[in-house]
Amino acid sequence: MASSVLSIATQCVSPNASSLSINETHKGKAKLGGSTLRFSKSSGRISMTVAVNVSRFEGIPMAPPDPILGVSEAFRADTNDVKLNLGVGAYRTEELQPYVLNVVKKAENLMLERGDNKEYLPIEGLAAFNKATAELLLGADNPAIKEQRIATVQGLSGTGSLRLGAALIERYFPGSKVLISAPTWGNHKNIFNDARVPWSEYRYYDPRTVGLDFEGMIEDIKAAPEGTFVLLHGCAHNPTGIDPTPEQWEKIADVIQQKNHIPFFDVAYQGFASGSLDEDAASVRLFVARGMEVLVAQSYSKNLGLYAERIGAMNVISSSSESATRVKSQLKRLARPMYSNPPVHGARIVANVVGTPVLFDEWKAEMEMMAGRIKNVRQKLYDSISSKDKSGKDWSFILKQIGMFSYTGLNKNQSDNMTNKWHVYMTKDGRISLAGLSLAKCEYLADAIIDSYHNVS
Repeated sequence: MASSVLSIATQCVSPNASSLSINETHKGKAKLGGSTLRFSKSSGRISMTVAVNVSRFEGIPMAPPDPILGVSEAFRADTNDVKLNLGVGAYRTEELQPYVLNVVKKAENLMLERGDNKEYLPIEGLAAFNKATAELLLGADNPAIKEQRIATVQGLSGTGSLRLGAALIERYFPGSKVLISAPTWGNHKNIFNDARVPWSEYRYYDPRTVGLDFEGMIEDIKAAPEGTFVLLHGCAHNPTGIDPTPEQWEKIADVIQQKNHIPFFDVAYQGFASGSLDEDAASVRLFVARGMEVLVAQSYSKNLGLYAERIGAMNVISSSSESATRVKSQLKRLARPMYSNPPVHGARIVANVVGTPVLFDEWKAEMEMMAGRIKNVRQKLYDSISSKDKSGKDWSFILKQIGMFSYTGLNKNQSDNMTNKWHVYMTKDGRISLAGLSLAKCEYLADAIIDSYHNVS
């Protein structure tokens, strides 16, 4: 610890009169709280020195609460029975309870039956997982896989995989910028900031229509310097739930290809958005089919419910097998000082599910069930708001959005009203997680949204 020293000279003070019970000695010390008092007596004067212990971390400020995870903390502190947590993107049952997929339990039982060990994985992760995740992303018969043009490294879910990709950009594309949608997932900017990769935004959300600003998006991608990395949400855009149409994806690919940009996909909801693994991967496959070099970060938090397992992958699809091999070697080199090697449990679950035909079919059925429940909740919320709100406002954007989120169009003050008055916990940008909503709560949420929209400026 560092010490701050305060010297006090006292004239004609008797040591016996001190509340510190200082003895009649010429030198000594005494404790007062967390401080140490040192004193000496000379020529009728008592000199006292107060040494105050100060932490070396005194200059570190308190960090602000996480805008997403902080919502759950506030929710837990609320004692009201009607409270709703629509902040964190995690699937809940109709009873609003966490859900462990049946297929996950079966995959874990397989691991127990086989007596799988807990030895370190290689830096790149579990080979069976890497094979399964690449085939799930692109399709097993994709030329990029057959020609070994894809470098796949197991990552720490979507966040860790994105961070690994950002580190690759920082080291081997110095000065390059990443173009990020406005708005985007709250952690995207943190990831690139910490990797020291500069970023700017392209227009995406149009508040007038509560839809996609496609013209603005295209203009901004065109205006970006050649060779810019363009961060795209593969499906179920977070936070808006607004995805380009297949025709719009074609035009986006046209512009990125013309400008010699590099697409960087964040695929966090494959199979969870539409209920179809192939449909939700269509955007990525389109770019790869055009022969473009592509970066893709994957996560299995949502589609397999493996939130706490931190299982995902970083993929780089290259123009040749030789360059893919070099890229993989450097991804491993970047991963080594970050976390050495990834965890095995979630990787084995994914490999077992995808690699066992019966489990794979069961997983697809469970994904359809989860996606279907969210679609039903989305429809019920729209029906409830439309029947209650007599203002004539068009709420159809709720149905046009996809995935677990709905971007309500509520501003910060209106979102605050949702929480303070109605005990509905959500992010301040107006995003709600429909995965945390039940059919039984849709009427209540409709009342809260209508009140907040019309009565709060």
